[in-house]
Amino acid sequence: MRKPPRIVIVGFPNVGKSTLFNRLLREKKAIIHSSPGMTRDANSSVCILRGKEFELVDTGGFFDSKSNPISEKVKLKAWEASEQADALIFMLDARKGLLPPEKELFVSLKKLNKPMIVVVNKIDSQKMEQQKLGEFYTLGEDSLIPLSAEHKRNIEILEHAISQLLPESHGHIDEEKPLKVAVVGRINVGKSSLINLITGEEKLLVSEIPGTTRDTIDTAVLRNGRRFCLVDTAGIRKLSRTKDKREKAGIIIAKKSIRKADVLCLLMDSTEFPTRQDAAIAHLAYQSGKPLMLALNKWDLIPHKEKIYEEYKKKTYSRLDFVSYAPLVFISALTGKRAVKILDLAVEIYENAQMRIPTPDLNQFLQYVSQRRPPLSKKKKKIKIQYMVQKSVLPPTFVLFTHSSSSLLPSYEKYFSALMRENFDIWGTPLRLRLKKN
Repeated sequence: MRKPPRIVIVGFPNVGKSTLFNRLLREKKAIIHSSPGMTRDANSSVCILRGKEFELVDTGGFFDSKSNPISEKVKLKAWEASEQADALIFMLDARKGLLPPEKELFVSLKKLNKPMIVVVNKIDSQKMEQQKLGEFYTLGEDSLIPLSAEHKRNIEILEHAISQLLPESHGHIDEEKPLKVAVVGRINVGKSSLINLITGEEKLLVSEIPGTTRDTIDTAVLRNGRRFCLVDTAGIRKLSRTKDKREKAGIIIAKKSIRKADVLCLLMDSTEFPTRQDAAIAHLAYQSGKPLMLALNKWDLIPHKEKIYEEYKKKTYSRLDFVSYAPLVFISALTGKRAVKILDLAVEIYENAQMRIPTPDLNQFLQYVSQRRPPLSKKKKKIKIQYMVQKSVLPPTFVLFTHSSSSLLPSYEKYFSALMRENFDIWGTPLRLRLKKN
């Protein structure tokens, strides 16, 4: 499978790199924030432009800050992305003017001997273009593209320039859609470390400082001929406990990424689990209806005894009983133990969530359950379910027809769902039961 060309957007903080990234993708993928340093990791996504496919990469700003201890790592990641690029988009801010450190960065980037498009952003009008563009020609570039990423001004000129750098596509581009697996969890449970381990490269920034990851970062992975998209999300915690507005934005986006994923992996710290926040995130996963797996990280720190597995499993499901349908895997992002199993498990539970059960089989099961333990309503009265059908998948949803408009007693619904899982082997996905008056 041929890798598409990689085009990387580079520049100083707050010049509009993430805005341009979103504009070219035609979706709001990267977080936009007025405070500098919002983007830290290299955020990438496959983009199709005028029939040509390429990988577009948004990077953190090139800057140094003594008050920000990870700024040096952010700059290093941006430089690594530049070295790995097939072409560069060097972005400048017309309102700030051309800064001396930007001239130095431009010279360094030119030494990489890669095709480069220089764009001057935040030029909202022809008048502003005449006033501001002149000083940027001191870089020595014959061609500059004045644009406004926010207002779409001259975006089509940039798109044309990008397409000129891309090779002609051969055959169809639309390959099998990658399975999107979002790794969610509290801060500092090892989400970025896990994805770095699976991909085999230090793509994501790892730090002991809470809230290092802010954007949701997509990473492409190929395993056994199957394409995956691993999504690293910001650590989720209560917004009231977060003072940094940029971290708050990351948490909001992380919650949204749950709805956009195909499969969720709730990562927890085996040395301190399940916490109240783990339970809150598990509840978000349950409400989303997405296939879910639970992963206990840092398993290398736990003494290895056979009974320990059962103890931890029992502890997990007793506190997170509402997601007891989710398989549990014990991993170590440090040693790599069982980490790649997450991908195989993702395929399995995603297929389970698409399972369709024939109506005769459902009604045979319904008859068996009703005889074993008659259905009860919320008012704890017996109700007769005449028959049931499957309405949809992802998650599997079933309609139960009755003479009553009442809903099932929660404990009975849990019992009914548990028997369904055992009978039809549907694990890793929530089940939805809907009563309908016939």
